[in-house]
Amino acid sequence: MKILHLDSNHPLLINQLNDLGFTNHEDYTSSKEDIEAKIYEYDGLIIRSRFTIDKQFLDKATNLKFIGRVGAGLENIDCDYAESKGVYLISAPEGNRNAVGEHTLGMLLSLFNKFIKADKEVRQGKWLREDNRGIELDGKTVGLIGYGNMGKAFAKKLRGFDVDVLCYDIKPNVGDDNAKQVTLIELQNKADVLSLHTPQTTLTTNMINTEFIDVFKKPFWLINTARGKSVVTSDLVKALKTGKILGAGLDVLEYEKASFENLFKNNVTSSAVEMPVAFQYLIKAENVLLTPHVAGWTIESKEKLAQTIVNKIKMKFC
Repeated sequence: MKILHLDSNHPLLINQLNDLGFTNHEDYTSSKEDIEAKIYEYDGLIIRSRFTIDKQFLDKATNLKFIGRVGAGLENIDCDYAESKGVYLISAPEGNRNAVGEHTLGMLLSLFNKFIKADKEVRQGKWLREDNRGIELDGKTVGLIGYGNMGKAFAKKLRGFDVDVLCYDIKPNVGDDNAKQVTLIELQNKADVLSLHTPQTTLTTNMINTEFIDVFKKPFWLINTARGKSVVTSDLVKALKTGKILGAGLDVLEYEKASFENLFKNNVTSSAVEMPVAFQYLIKAENVLLTPHVAGWTIESKEKLAQTIVNKIKMKFC
């Protein structure tokens, strides 16, 4: 079987597939049109998020047996159409769930303790102890929306704290010893912290908007290490201004390109004139923490993601 790799990954991915008898070709630079012209030659495809695998692409891939995505989600693939053509889809949420859990916890503790603000001030010679008095996580209620691999990993990290952890998921009976599954209304009534762990779907796109935020009984903190398009940034900013959202940790933004490699389509990040007004607010807000879609992007997760893909290919095709 011949496999085409469209993104670079940990070298163990190709090395182990070679050892299993697969023929591996790499093409990290050709256009989508050029890839479409030769994809019929391949039985397998490995991708991260370089471009969308749509119907036109799949129609050209007449011999394709599987697509492996070295990441957690499959939103850049037309999954229904791929499966209708007998293409087996592989993702690797097991590979970076621990990294996401740690990053989410780190964001939350950093916001609660004003680490970024305090660090910046001390570097400027300011010693403002009272201004940087933090709050403790113990005694809070943390609500998770989405309780799959990522949500469960974060809930596990919270076991060392005296917190109530609630989860809401469209699937029944996913709660466990680390999180009690509740209705969305109960979560909105009780949560001090809301953390998103959902894939990008029609149900989750623009999910966190003004109407959704206003239902919460208490002001709350928002953490998003899932998908940027789940949050309407302008509505988030409104809630930050009114105090309904106390602070936000955002590893993802709705402005990201589908590849996740650039923030804006023209990759302009320095000109305030070309930045959305809501984003201009976020980058100046002291109660907002931003990272560039790296929650699952650790040294260890790079290896674990690749290994997960190898293991799943081996299980299915060897």
